[in-house]
Amino acid sequence: MDPLTHTLTGLFLSRAGLNRWTPRASAILMLAANAPDIDFVSAAGGSLNYLHYHRHLTHSLAAMPVMAILPVLLVRGVTRKPVAWLGAFLAALIAVGSHLLLDWTNSYGIRLLLPFSGQWLRLDWTNVVDVWIWAVLLLGLAGPFLARLVGSEIGSGTVRQRYPGRGFAVFALGFLLLYNCTRGTLHGRAEAELQTRIYGESAPLRVAALPNAANPLYWRGLVETPESYAVVGLNMTEPFDPTRAQIFHKPDPSPAMDAANRSAAFQQFLGFSQFPLWRVTPADEPENSTLVEAMDMRFGSPLAPGFMAGALVDSRLRVLRTWFQFGALRPR
Repeated sequence: MDPLTHTLTGLFLSRAGLNRWTPRASAILMLAANAPDIDFVSAAGGSLNYLHYHRHLTHSLAAMPVMAILPVLLVRGVTRKPVAWLGAFLAALIAVGSHLLLDWTNSYGIRLLLPFSGQWLRLDWTNVVDVWIWAVLLLGLAGPFLARLVGSEIGSGTVRQRYPGRGFAVFALGFLLLYNCTRGTLHGRAEAELQTRIYGESAPLRVAALPNAANPLYWRGLVETPESYAVVGLNMTEPFDPTRAQIFHKPDPSPAMDAANRSAAFQQFLGFSQFPLWRVTPADEPENSTLVEAMDMRFGSPLAPGFMAGALVDSRLRVLRTWFQFGALRPR
């Protein structure tokens, strides 16, 4: 999920009761709820390096204790005020766990089992940014201020809450849990609908229902068949029509694809990509060279590519150049 969602989740965990476990709980939990994303520093090594190390070891179950103790040490060192070490560590561990759970719900995926397994796990329930989650979390943030304002207007402003914001925090966290469970149910129905249809005279090998950031009832259907990928919108409130799908055919295997596949850039990209579609086209130069591209169909299509790797292969099947970027590619 996005940093705002993680940060407010950490804050509400504190307000919901974990702030009784240690002094300075809010700062510790907000930092801990974002701690696994410390891997953003890998972007300094380039986009392919970031692709490889984002949601890597810092997002694993094995690294949770380390990710939890770091915010405790940081807050203790910056404030130079005591904390309840055991309570602070356990609270931070819960906040780190919330980060992993929220990232698991996304289509991007997460490698929970590193360093023992590099398998990507994903639920495809929610988008990385979800406007409904944002709206309720922001309501939970603003609620205590609005309640105090209303209280002062009606003459009860002198009544001081022992645990300010707890009710709104519990409400926001409860919504987050219920919302994700509901989306999980809708996701299962959407995938079942996609799986039982025929696309271009072929039955699906596998399907994915990918979430929409604004409409919980709308899913982007992605269907792989032996010959192609089908992309089709699926609205749970309307009859599903698989004939509306856009069909993108897979190219036949070629020596140029094999050459590109052996490069480090493609190996890293294909280790991440769950639904790769290859594209092979003649390149302008050098003469008789070939442009080989692979895109992840979860994040785009040939009409509007998202995550994509490319290679320029000459007539002797030598890879002259490889690259990766988050968007459409062409040799430079």
